[in-house]
Amino acid sequence: MFSTSGFVLDDPGNGYQDGTAESAVATLADGLAGSGVSYAVTEPRLFFENLLMPHVIGAVREQGVLRYPLPDGFRVSWASHLDIADVAAALFKRQDVTGVVSVGQYPAITGQDLAEAFSARLGRDAVYEAITPDAFRASAAPLIGEGPAADVADSYKAMGALPDRSITPERSAQKLLGITPRTAIQWLTDIGVA
Repeated sequence: MFSTSGFVLDDPGNGYQDGTAESAVATLADGLAGSGVSYAVTEPRLFFENLLMPHVIGAVREQGVLRYPLPDGFRVSWASHLDIADVAAALFKRQDVTGVVSVGQYPAITGQDLAEAFSARLGRDAVYEAITPDAFRASAAPLIGEGPAADVADSYKAMGALPDRSITPERSAQKLLGITPRTAIQWLTDIGVA
């Protein structure tokens, strides 16, 4: 079993200009496919846990604003690490399900949908505000360092140029395993955000 951890196989929007990471992910997935053993590749898009970065969740709590580097109306099939664990556990029992299994919300949701989930969970109004990847880099750099923050910003620049970041239903955990990922409000409740 292998997780692409947010990279999408055969997707130019992985955010790596030189293709190194994309090639490594694709090479590993291809190697598994050619191994002759039962395998599965979990393929999430973005993790809800990214929203727990102090500068992201802090602004929601203190100002009622969810600031994130994705355009208004941009749809994402968000998933939790908890969803990946659920899918992985099911795949270990279901060796008949092989290949890529996409994990995430379908239909995909927008930043405003996320803000509404925060509103419901926190009991206060929250709105979504699209920020530039460079603004996100500046806020993340004190936490993760300038180099990693620049890499993250580059990935959001590339992602924002795509039409969406949605899974397709054909290879979804919903269809292949009968597992529906948590909604944003379920995730916030499960992890106890208050």
